[in-house]
Amino acid sequence: MNNKVLYLALGVALMGTTSCSKKLGEFQSNYFNTTPTPLETVGQNVPATITGNIPAKFMVKNAKVTATPVLEYAGGSVQGTPVVLQGENVRANGQVVSYSNGGTVQIPFNTEYKPEMAESNLYLDFQVDQNGKLYGLPRVKVGDGVIATSTLASAATVTPALAKDKFQRVINEKYNADIRFLINQANIRKNQIDAADYVDLNKRLQEANAAANQEIAGVNINSYASPDGTLAFNTELAEKREKNTTKFMENQLKKDKITEFGELTSSFTPEDWEGFQELVSKSNIQDKDLILSVLKMYKDPEQREKEIRNLSSVFDELADQILPQLRYSRIQASINVIGKSDEEMIQLFNTDPSKLTEDEILYVATLTNDNTRKMEVYQKASQVYPNSYRAFNNLGLTKYEAGDYAVAKSAFEKAKKLDPSSKEVDMNLGLIQLLDGNYNKANELLGAAAGVPETSDALGVYYLTQGEVAKANTAFGNAKTNNAALAKILSKDYSAAQSVLSAVANPDATTYYLAAIVGARTNNESAVLSNLKKAISLDKNMLKQAQSDLEFAKFNLNSL
Repeated sequence: MNNKVLYLALGVALMGTTSCSKKLGEFQSNYFNTTPTPLETVGQNVPATITGNIPAKFMVKNAKVTATPVLEYAGGSVQGTPVVLQGENVRANGQVVSYSNGGTVQIPFNTEYKPEMAESNLYLDFQVDQNGKLYGLPRVKVGDGVIATSTLASAATVTPALAKDKFQRVINEKYNADIRFLINQANIRKNQIDAADYVDLNKRLQEANAAANQEIAGVNINSYASPDGTLAFNTELAEKREKNTTKFMENQLKKDKITEFGELTSSFTPEDWEGFQELVSKSNIQDKDLILSVLKMYKDPEQREKEIRNLSSVFDELADQILPQLRYSRIQASINVIGKSDEEMIQLFNTDPSKLTEDEILYVATLTNDNTRKMEVYQKASQVYPNSYRAFNNLGLTKYEAGDYAVAKSAFEKAKKLDPSSKEVDMNLGLIQLLDGNYNKANELLGAAAGVPETSDALGVYYLTQGEVAKANTAFGNAKTNNAALAKILSKDYSAAQSVLSAVANPDATTYYLAAIVGARTNNESAVLSNLKKAISLDKNMLKQAQSDLEFAKFNLNSL
């Protein structure tokens, strides 16, 4: 071997030895970039990816580096999952970085968010193992601060589900009596007037006429003929039955001195094929399916009658069991029972709540917008009606809106025991679980409450806590709430977010704070400052929050 080749071989060998034996140099911050920058919450967590671009001639071949992300904030720190980076000669399961060419590495980071993390720094710590020799390298900073806008989702602002009262000011009651006729006759027989259902109807009309809280809304008469005989004959017969029954009722009302009865109306049906079909369907007549098929096959009434008469084997049964039931006039009285006035119910609640029905006392709570007054009413309702799940559920609702979540939970749990199937209660217990951060249980309960209108807003908040913004937007639908607007912001639909915020029925400090975030993200300094001023005027704590919020990092907030 000539000298030139020998020197070259020795040089290569020396280089290989050097790349293994030399100590690893210090990592630099500019080797790394973090996504996102600054860090940003997704739901209740802070996820990030640190990408390292390691230069050539840096990673020695026998070095194994454990890189650990660390987020430091006032009062604490949290470590991420360590990641191993290794030189080409290391036998391990880490990410290999070439000495000659360098390489790219990925270091994931994720932690549960705490408010203190708004002001924080993300570092990488390094521990090197080089042929059993351990040493540390200086940490490098790879990120700072956390934007925590997603954590503004609040179950506390969701309206719990109300178990509604069933109070009706006017309850309409209907009473019927049938006057039956003999075949081909239209005269009203005494035995029909003495029949129990007519006697009861007449008695009810007299009671309603005498009662101060009842009114007769109307009396209606419908007269029928059975579908045997010619159509012309049956038309004339049904009309006579209508006239005779109407005249009879007019005389009865006059006799009973009932002058206020709404309107007396009447009509007649020549051939009651509908009633015929219903009675046959419910009967035990042999070949009834054949009769019903004839009704379907023929629509002309005279053809129907002819074909049915041709069924000689069953016509006698029809004539005996079915047709007599279709020769009648039905008298129907419509009576309105008028409930207590609002003033009467409020007076009774203040003096003797026990004289109110369950629905009346629950209704009294709807006559005020004062949550404290509602609480008082539902508290009394739960005492007067201790088995009313609605009273306890609605009491819990008022406690929830007052921020007394422990008492609200207790009331909801009592309601659950009284009615385990109540979807409103499931919805409200789901809210409690959402507040407590028990997201799996919250999801289970909210799923069980499907169909309750308030559940949409609660589900939207649940999806926001899970970082599922698209699902949150779907759940919120057209809701005009702070939470719905937040979902629009997180999906970067700032125009829609502003539209929702402008439509919030009772804007609060959070409403204006979110509007300021929209302003910041659309680079509208005027909107940032004006909305933050409104937010701070409603909640002074918003000033400190805004000053540490990286959403506003590029804006001068000194004027606030």
